[in-house]
Order: sequence, then structure tokens, then C-alpha cells
Amino acid sequence: MEIQFVAGFGPITRGTPDEALGFWSHSFGIGFEELAPGYFHSHDLGGTKAFALWPLSQAAEATFGTSQWPADHPVPQAWIEFEVASPDAVGDGVDELRAQGHDILVDAHEEPWGQTAARLQSPEGLLVGLSYLPSYH
Repeated sequence: MEIQFVAGFGPITRGTPDEALGFWSHSFGIGFEELAPGYFHSHDLGGTKAFALWPLSQAAEATFGTSQWPADHPVPQAWIEFEVASPDAVGDGVDELRAQGHDILVDAHEEPWGQTAARLQSPEGLLVGLSYLPSYH
């Protein structure tokens, strides 16, 4: 698998959006745009294409199809997405990771906004995405 770059990173938030937004926006001066209710996104930080505050309920929905994080998986504190060269490369990466014995939480699929993504968790509980977003290429 060939990782092109870190597509995005950010905390997985719990509690009120105002608390996380206040910390990251006011304390660090990061400008955010609310792309979905409670999902705050920034394209303005060097070193990553996106830095976003992702509510746990939305991360659970995107990964498991339910707003509740399952009790049999560690609750992640953050997410990271690694960008690959094509939608097919996401599927190939999933095959490699699965062959290495990793538990893939959600297979390669296309999101409504055109991103192909798959997810798993690192040993530390980090929510890890393998993705391809056409606008990043």
C-alpha cells in the first residue's frame, strides 16, 4: 500500500460542540466551517488537508451505521485518514490490512460526497481511515 499523504486528522468529540469548538477555535485560533451539525472542519492548517472536530455519534454512524459506539470496541479519542492514489487502492489497502490480521470495521465504500473510504482501529484505539477523495488529487 502506498500512502500519498495524511488527508485529515482531528479529535473525536463528546459533549457539546461548543466545548470542543471553544477549545480548538478560541484557544488555538483555528478557523472552522460547520459542514454538518456539530462537525467543524478546517482547510487552513498546513501539514494536513483537513483538521476536523468529529462528534462520536457521527463517527459511530459512519463506521457502524448507528449513532452509538459499540461497547466491544475502544472509544476513539481521535481520527486520522491516509489518502491513497485511487478508489481501487482503498480496496487493495483493505485487502492488505485484512491479510495482516487487522479487523476492518467498514470496508471500502463510497460516501455521499464522493470519497471512497474504509476504517479500522489502531491498537491504541485511534479511528484510522484509508481514503480517496477526488478533489485532493
